[in-house]
Amino acid sequence: MAAKLLVVLAYLTGVLVLGALARRKRGGAQEFFLAGRSLRTLVLLGTMAATNFSAFTIVGFSGAGYRMGFAFYPVMAYGTGLMALTFILIGIPAFRIGRELGLITPAELVEARFGSPGLGATFAAVQSVFTLPYLALQPLAAGYVLQSLLGVPLVLGAGAVTAVVVCYVLAGGMRSVAWTDVVQGFVMLAALVAGLAVVVSALGGWGAATARLAAASPEHLRRPGAGGGIPVGIWASYMALWFMADPMLPQLFQRFYAAKEERSIVRTAALYPVVTTVVFFLPVAIGAFGRLLIPGLEGQKADTVFPLLMERVGGVWLAGLAAAGVLAAIMSTMDSQLLTLASIVERDILRCKDGARQPAAGVLSPGATTRRSRLAVALLAVVGCALALRPPGTMLAIATEVFAGFAVLFPTVVAALYWKRATARGALLSIVVGEAAVGAYHFHLLPAWGLLPAVPATAAAALTLLLVGLAAPSRSPVPRAFAAHARFRMGRGRALAWTAILAAFCVLSTDWWRFDGRSPATVAGLPDWVVYFAVLGLALAPTLALFGRDATRAGMAAARQALGGAGARPLC
Repeated sequence: MAAKLLVVLAYLTGVLVLGALARRKRGGAQEFFLAGRSLRTLVLLGTMAATNFSAFTIVGFSGAGYRMGFAFYPVMAYGTGLMALTFILIGIPAFRIGRELGLITPAELVEARFGSPGLGATFAAVQSVFTLPYLALQPLAAGYVLQSLLGVPLVLGAGAVTAVVVCYVLAGGMRSVAWTDVVQGFVMLAALVAGLAVVVSALGGWGAATARLAAASPEHLRRPGAGGGIPVGIWASYMALWFMADPMLPQLFQRFYAAKEERSIVRTAALYPVVTTVVFFLPVAIGAFGRLLIPGLEGQKADTVFPLLMERVGGVWLAGLAAAGVLAAIMSTMDSQLLTLASIVERDILRCKDGARQPAAGVLSPGATTRRSRLAVALLAVVGCALALRPPGTMLAIATEVFAGFAVLFPTVVAALYWKRATARGALLSIVVGEAAVGAYHFHLLPAWGLLPAVPATAAAALTLLLVGLAAPSRSPVPRAFAAHARFRMGRGRALAWTAILAAFCVLSTDWWRFDGRSPATVAGLPDWVVYFAVLGLALAPTLALFGRDATRAGMAAARQALGGAGARPLC
């Protein structure tokens, strides 16, 4: 017990020290929330990945692997890797426009495009409402881990980890968050690699482990997976869900603004599928093999399989490393969620009055802005801990429903960037209709037709936006920043070629012909369909690198001129 506690305390202390060293004493909102828009490729990739790889990645993925087997791996690894395409399609225009107009929150981009404070406030409110339950997953998972490995009461463990996160976020804002995210990402990876190694070793090696799993529960190596697993309709829905919802996570979207340059975003997009292909395999495999060592975990208890395995087969020091790895995944997401929510409260809620945004000049000094933001961080942390005390379901169930709420915002952002006929009224009605559908699905009032509710809900939102825009009597002028930066200047032939290539990756993501329940062939001891998706995910990397370079090259000179041109008037 003492050794495990020592490892955890050393890790938490190291994170606090790193967060303090990374901070800068001076700077207003752009420094506190965006690290002065200075993140280059290594740090941007690290903080993007660590922010997105939450408690759900270790605790939730291993729990899902325990329940349904390897079928959960490609829907997460390839689906999330394919989502990196939105880093180019949404991230680069957001970066350009954000830098010219001084944007900090996602809602400010929507408000700037449509000139509607009410729409901006609605967008911000939806992001806040759906971020809070996702935030609550983090201290909940921290409580699970510390309770399983150290015997710490769940409430005390959740509170202690939250306090550490709050301390380094308050110390240095985004700069502290980004650098601690990079370190925490490596800690998480080390814990997962070591964890899978000891589990496989305990089962007699990789070949013996897969043979034992095939004998005990062959469904864990087949499609659609054990217990019904992921049928083809749900599979395709998850692929669409991650693509639409992930870039709408405010903590992920905000990192588009924080990049130093466009090349950093393109390189991050290219490397991201490699990271997801490798990292996501580890917890799913741990969970699938874990049922051979710890059978009988049901429901929410399956989400505790990783810490339980490390306690039983890993030994004292590995159990301590496992605890640090899970805490790394938790803290690297919680810190970003707290910081982003604080920026939304500061800029989209508290600075709205009588339906109109207050002018930036003379409202708050940089010192007053960061003081109020720090208070918001602390209060939001308390709210997250309180929500974590009574979780409504498994981590997969919570995350799926939360992501549905984010996905509804996707049509509004795409229309803001790419459709000249989009209107504020259409965007507002789109959000209202889509979120109403999400609520109706929550109470089982609408049929889903074999899909995740997020798909028909987002389709309803997109159709609403489209119809209202087409019915509008006249087209509103597009702000200059959006006209200059929200389009890639690419010839029609190249555009069609890239559309076909990227569409092929989307089509290949659903291999419906394998959903037959039969035992698959094996390659290197793995089901062949797992290898298929690993290869497909790795092939995404050079494809996105070439697409990003091609998509941005033609418009680079014009974008640079607009970003540095005279007369640019910041929104805030």
